[in-house]
Formats: sequence, structure tokens, C-alpha cells
Amino acid sequence: MRSSGFRTPAALGVLAVLAGTALAPPAAAAVIDPAPIGPRQTFVGEVNGTSKGATVQMGCFGPIVPGATGHPLAGQSVDVLPASLSTTADVGYTGSAGTQVNVSFGEAVSVSLPVVLRAYAVKAEIPTSLVLPCYGSGKVVFTPQPTSADARSSTVVVDYVGQP
Repeated sequence: MRSSGFRTPAALGVLAVLAGTALAPPAAAAVIDPAPIGPRQTFVGEVNGTSKGATVQMGCFGPIVPGATGHPLAGQSVDVLPASLSTTADVGYTGSAGTQVNVSFGEAVSVSLPVVLRAYAVKAEIPTSLVLPCYGSGKVVFTPQPTSADARSSTVVVDYVGQP
């Protein structure tokens, strides 16, 4: 006499698959939780979510001519992540004293305070007050602070793309 349909091999297989699915971590589990930046850590800088081939969208008025400048459009960001062994990005090192990373835009015409990052995986908005080229390439530099003799910056090469 059969006591229950759940004891058949097919039903047990279905239950095993459902249980495995319920216990499996979600795909987003690989996301890094915010963690404080500290001494002796390797990191990579990101501009708009990438450490290579980044683009900064620029608001530029009138025709875009050589030397034209504008402001970064809102909604763009910078952040730092711990470096992985397999990265091909430019890796920085916080050195013996670093507890934050200052982000600067090498070709900014305006004088402004750097963006300060104190934790990994926390995006900070690129200030729309910056005055940057409307087109061409540039560098965004992620510099550990306070600095030390063994600290090393990470640099992301960006392409500025003007939007009229």
C-alpha cells in the first residue's frame, strides 16, 4: 500500500530541486557590501561602474570645437572596489596610512574640492559644477589619503562625450 505521493522518486527529485533553489544564494550575493577603506589594501577606481573604457557624459552648449568645456551631466558616479587578483585595471594601494581615497579629475578647469570616498562600493556623484573638456580623453585619479611612502594611486582613463 502506498502511503504518500511524496515518497516516489520523481516527487523526491522535485522537492530536492525546490529546496536547493530556496537555499541557494541570490545572484546578487557577489555584490560587495560597503566596507571602510583602511591601510594596506589594494583597490581599483571606477567611473560610472567601470575601471576601463569609462565615459563621462558632458553637457556642452553650442557647437563643440577644440578647447570647448562643459559640465558633467547629473547621475554619474565614481567609487572604489577592493582589487581582485584577476583584474587588469590600474590597481592602487592605500599604503600604511590610507583611510580614504580622494578622486580628482586631472583636466578640470575649475578649482573644486576632490570627491572623498571613505568606503568601498559606495558611489559618489561626479560634481556637475566641474568644468571639463566637452570631448576627448582624460584621467580620473584615485589617491589614497593620508598618503605614505608606499601609497599608490589608481587611474581610470575616461572619454568625455559632449551632449548639446
